[in-house]
Amino acid sequence: MSTDRVVRTFIEYFEERGHRRITGSTLLPPPGDPVLFTTSGMHPLTPYLEGRPHPLGRRLVNLQRCLRTTDLEEVGDTTHLTVFEMLGTWSLGDYEGPQSLDWGYDLLTEGLGIDPGLLHATVHGGDEQVGPDTASLRVWQDRGVPVELTEEDNWWSNGPVGPCGPDSEIFLWTGDTPPRSTPTRDDRWVEVWNHVTMRYRRLDDGSLVPLPQRNIDTGLGLERLASLLQGRSSVFECDVFDPWRRLVPALWPLDELSLRLVYDHLRSAVVVIGDGVTPAATGRGYVLRRLVRRVLTVLWRDDPSRSLHDLPDELLTHTLDHFRQNGETAGVRRLLLDEERRFRGLLERGRQVLARPRFHGPLTGEDFRYLHDTHGLPRDLVMSLRER
Repeated sequence: MSTDRVVRTFIEYFEERGHRRITGSTLLPPPGDPVLFTTSGMHPLTPYLEGRPHPLGRRLVNLQRCLRTTDLEEVGDTTHLTVFEMLGTWSLGDYEGPQSLDWGYDLLTEGLGIDPGLLHATVHGGDEQVGPDTASLRVWQDRGVPVELTEEDNWWSNGPVGPCGPDSEIFLWTGDTPPRSTPTRDDRWVEVWNHVTMRYRRLDDGSLVPLPQRNIDTGLGLERLASLLQGRSSVFECDVFDPWRRLVPALWPLDELSLRLVYDHLRSAVVVIGDGVTPAATGRGYVLRRLVRRVLTVLWRDDPSRSLHDLPDELLTHTLDHFRQNGETAGVRRLLLDEERRFRGLLERGRQVLARPRFHGPLTGEDFRYLHDTHGLPRDLVMSLRER
C-alpha cells in the first residue's frame, strides 16, 4: 500500500465517522510559542485541547509535518526520522478513549489489512497520582489483543507542564518468528499508534488538575506505518524515499548507516528551508545549520571534494512537492551551497587555529570557551578536527 493511499484511507475512514479534516500547519509554531518546531500533530491544537471551541467542531483529523531534534542521534536506525509526517485524530470533549481504540483497531485490521495476531497493546497501569486505565484495558481484552500494563511508558505529555494523560499504544510485530514476549521486552514490537486520553494539566509543582474537557488525541507516524505495510525493514525503504535510494548511492558511495543519515538530514533541511528558515547561529537556524553540517561531515570523511552542488534537482523538487511547500528549488539549493561554503571556511580556519602550539595537548574548559567565543568553533567541531 503506497504512502498516499495510507493517507487517503486514514482520512476517509475518520471523515465517515464525523471528523473534519484540518489543514496541517508548517513546522513553525505560532508566535510566542517557546518550542522551536512543531513536534506533534497536537501541538497546533493545544488551545482547543484546553477548551477553546474549534471552528470545525469537536471531531478532527489531519496530516501534520513534524520535526524532533531529540531523535537526531537515533537517525539511522529503522524507525526514526528528524522530519516526518503524523496522522492524527482528536475528540475535543466528545467521545471517550474506548471509542477511539475500537475505531483504531478496526482501521488497522479491516481498513489496512493488518493481521490481528500481530498486534499488541500497552496500557497505563496506574501510579501514585492516577489509577489504572481500566477502560482501555477492557477494550483490548474484549478484542483478544494481548495487553501489557506499564507506568511511565504509557503516560503522555508535551513537556514538564501542560496537557497530559494516560495513553494506550498499539504495536505491530516485525519479527520473523511468531510474536513473543511484550513490547517493553522485545524491540521487534514497533509502536504504530498512540491513543491519549488527555484529561489533565500538569502544574509547575507536578500536581495534576482536570482540563475543562476530556479529550482524545491520537498520533500515528506515517512513514513508519507505510514501511511496515509495504513489508520493508526500515522507514528509509518506504516509497517516499524511492528517489533518494535511486540517486544518492551512485552519487556518493557510502555505507548504509551514512546513507540513511544523508537521506534524512538533507530531506529535513529542504523541508525546514521550505518553511522559511535560514541557517543561523541560534534557534531554528542553528538546527538547520547542524543538519547540513552533519551531512557534509559524513560526505567529506572519505572525499573532501564532494559537494551539495551535485545534489539532483529531482530530490529537492520531490521533497518540496511531497510536503506541499511552495519553495523554489533554486532558492533551496542556494542556501545549501552558501552553508557549505561557510562550513568549508570554518573548517580551514579551525585547522589553522588548532595547529597552534597551545592546542597540541589536552584541551581545557577555558580552551573550548576561547575557541568558541573568539573563533566560532563549537566543541563538537573542535573534537572532530582533532580526530582527523
